[in-house]
Amino acid sequence: MLRIDIITIFPGMFDPVLNESIVKRAQAKKKVSIRVHDLRAYSKEKHRKVDDRPFGGGSGMVLCPEPLFAAVKALLPRAKAQRARTQVVLLCPQGATLDQKTARQLAGYSRLILICGHYEGIDERVRAFLADREISIGDYVLTGGELPAMVLVDCVVRLVPGVLGDKNSLNFESFEGNLLEYPQYTRPADFQGMSVPAVLLSGDHTKIEHWRKAQALKRTQERRPDLLRAKSA
Repeated sequence: MLRIDIITIFPGMFDPVLNESIVKRAQAKKKVSIRVHDLRAYSKEKHRKVDDRPFGGGSGMVLCPEPLFAAVKALLPRAKAQRARTQVVLLCPQGATLDQKTARQLAGYSRLILICGHYEGIDERVRAFLADREISIGDYVLTGGELPAMVLVDCVVRLVPGVLGDKNSLNFESFEGNLLEYPQYTRPADFQGMSVPAVLLSGDHTKIEHWRKAQALKRTQERRPDLLRAKSA
């Protein structure tokens, strides 16, 4: 079972995501255990303060190192073998962009500890001495690391063996093999004069597979040629 611990100052944000759809079913099937931890519970301040003004001046507030180090220390497995199977991930704009390859890597661990950055930043000592890796979900500004953490959880959980009902569905999703997914159709075969490609109605599975691969390649060439360049590099 994959265990995911999420450290955040807004634990309530995760309730809708963790209690719906595939993520909910994965937990019910005991394929994944997800726990959300309020960073303020690890603060030694009287009012559970977890941020402070940045040294050197500047606008905004910075998350302090002390509560974050305390939280991760409390969650990290003590056995060396288990620690080796654990990744501490900092969600922040400076991180490497999340992609399917990274998601597969993370799904291979037995435990993930996600740190949600917030405010104007996070104390650099967390980045340098606490996190195993940093991950971003794109080149745009968000209020904090909570939404990226939700994206990462959804992306990783579906890769855990036994979570999806049809194991073959993983093989044909977008970004698998650096290709976008082929066009999908369902009933009715003719809708307001718009028809489904005849090959999909032929019952010839070899021709259908060839058509799907050709369409996936064509769509990728048109919309995301960078994926093909990355594959050949």
